[in-house]
Amino acid sequence: MCQRVRFLVLHLKKEMSKSMTNRILVVEDDLAIGNLIKMALSTQHYEYAIALDGKSALQEVISMQPDVVILDLGLPDMDGIDVIRKIRSWSQIPIIIVSARDEERDKINALDAGADDYVTKPFSVDELLARVRVAFRRISGYHQIGKEQSEFINGNLRIDYLANTVFMNDVEIHLTPIEYKLLVVLSKHVGKVLTHNFLLKEVWQHVSQSDVPSLRVFMATLRKKIEDNPAKPRYIQTHIRVGYRMLRYDDE
Repeated sequence: MCQRVRFLVLHLKKEMSKSMTNRILVVEDDLAIGNLIKMALSTQHYEYAIALDGKSALQEVISMQPDVVILDLGLPDMDGIDVIRKIRSWSQIPIIIVSARDEERDKINALDAGADDYVTKPFSVDELLARVRVAFRRISGYHQIGKEQSEFINGNLRIDYLANTVFMNDVEIHLTPIEYKLLVVLSKHVGKVLTHNFLLKEVWQHVSQSDVPSLRVFMATLRKKIEDNPAKPRYIQTHIRVGYRMLRYDDE
């Protein structure tokens, strides 16, 4: 009887360990780059699977249910942008793009389609792993928001969503309505790069490139109020000509 109990306990621990494993799907048709990514993930003890094309990737997302997807845009059977859109039609899983496409428009298109981050080839393994860690922290943030929808805490920054108030170091700061809306949108997508178009649509309800300068002005005034040193921001990161991202305070 004791042996059976011991067996059941060990089996339960094993199953719990499986459920807590960080699973990553790598979608990459270049075998050399795929092997490099696999080696990097192995050093961090991540569980991973490889898909060589878009169709296989979509099947793996359904069957494997990974926690994060690392996706190349140049796939043999379909464009990576289409893969992003299909995944986003049913899932909000973090998607990190790793692509040789380094044009500004390609980055914006991928992020607007629903990607969370963009790494350009050739890339640093350390940088990729850092982006993966940010993605997992973002997942953790989703669970926390689900438990505490009334407020957001990030370092010394606290947003009380119910009272529409913002505090730095427990001291309330005054924000204009636009500044507050921007901060809330960034906080609810912490860790994700948000394009200018996305922010304009969320805050102003329309998209016009002529409004981008206004967005930059509001972002500059917001930074002055929440950053200790706006020239070296620790909360809001600029992605030049693309958009902005709110960092977790310990990810700066």
